Amino acid sequence: MTTIAFIGLGNMGGPMAANLVKAGHRVRGFDLVPASLEQAKADGIEIAASALDAVEGAEAIVTMLPAGKHVRAVWAEIVPAAKAGALIVDCSTIDVESARAVHEIAAARGLKSLDAPVSGGTVGAKGATLTLMVGGTEEAFAAGEPILAKMGRRVVHCGGAGAGQAAKICNNMILGISMIGISEAFVLGEKLGLSHQALFDVASTSSGSCWSLVTHCPVPGPVPTSAANHGYKPGFATELMLKDLLLSQEAAKSAGAATPLGAKAAALYTRFREEGHGAEDYSAIVTYLREQTPEA
Repeated sequence: MTTIAFIGLGNMGGPMAANLVKAGHRVRGFDLVPASLEQAKADGIEIAASALDAVEGAEAIVTMLPAGKHVRAVWAEIVPAAKAGALIVDCSTIDVESARAVHEIAAARGLKSLDAPVSGGTVGAKGATLTLMVGGTEEAFAAGEPILAKMGRRVVHCGGAGAGQAAKICNNMILGISMIGISEAFVLGEKLGLSHQALFDVASTSSGSCWSLVTHCPVPGPVPTSAANHGYKPGFATELMLKDLLLSQEAAKSAGAATPLGAKAAALYTRFREEGHGAEDYSAIVTYLREQTPEA
């Protein structure tokens, strides 16, 4: 049994920490939101009085926080208090620069560190079916993989510091672009008189097939578990998709990479969010596209 500190017990972090408890680990958690703490306690997580209290004596530390600035601040606070030789892992989705910066914070204290953002949404977090994209040294990855494997189905070592974040940003840029393409196809199909089911049956079994279509089909009917059949209640909210697309554009600018479709996707999701749809599932972009007029 490993003693694990888990800081950030929200919609993703809470279930991930609960899966570590189910795997037989002792988990001490902290979050700023009382409701998250209540749920965590019900899931068998020991509630700490603070982030510093959570990491005391922990052999491994996991953070799951909203943005790079939060990860930087929390690691700056907790790393000096961490147990010598501890492993520290960040599972947040943040910018590559911040990911590399916190690796340096850990290295200065002699700690092994990993950036390990996840893909799979809240369903994957609850079911321990996430994919974890991991950056860090081979030594740190060897130490962290047994723990990460209890929170996901696939754990992929992508390279050195920041490589996990790089992979996550690229992956979710693909996801955002593909959902827009799928949604445009269904809107066009509607106008051409195709039923949703007919288009799905063709596209899902031919060259148009992709993960976002068969898992998160943006129209009601074909995929019963998709958000479209549940009022677009988010599995992966538009706000979070936009966050990742903006991170992709920040990274593209820094790296000198041309990503015109990524830029267009970010612009479309920005407008969708500005119209008040940030809390809806990212597949709800189809409702925005239905309202658009053809470009001249």
